[in-house]
Amino acid sequence: MSADPWSRPSMQDLKEILESIGKPGTENSRTVERLELSVPAEIVTSRGNTVSAVTREISRFGLGMLHRGAIQPGEVTVKMASESRQFDYRVQIKWCIPCEKGMFLSGGEFLPKETPEA
Repeated sequence: MSADPWSRPSMQDLKEILESIGKPGTENSRTVERLELSVPAEIVTSRGNTVSAVTREISRFGLGMLHRGAIQPGEVTVKMASESRQFDYRVQIKWCIPCEKGMFLSGGEFLPKETPEA
C-alpha cells in the first residue's frame, strides 16, 4: 500500500477488497444490471478537493467506486479517461462506507448534464 493516504488505490487493492467482500449468497434484487468496471478515476468534490479512485461497477444510472478518504454524500464530478478523451460525469454520491486497508466504498447516481443558460 502506498504511503500517501490520498493516493489512488491500486488494482491489486481493488481486487483484494472485492474478493474479501465476496459475492452475495442471495439473488441480486437490483432492477438495473451493473457491469464490473475497474478504471482509474478522479472525484472532484463540491469544495474542489480531488480524490483519486478506482471504479468498481457501472450501470446506466450510476457507479460504485473505491478510494482512500471519506466522501460526504452530495454532488461531485467524476473524471475518467480513455486513451483519446476525458469523460466528466456529474454524480450524486448517495453513500460512502469504510472497508479494509483504510479505504472507502462509495456509490452514486449520474445527474443530467448541465445545460448552458440561453
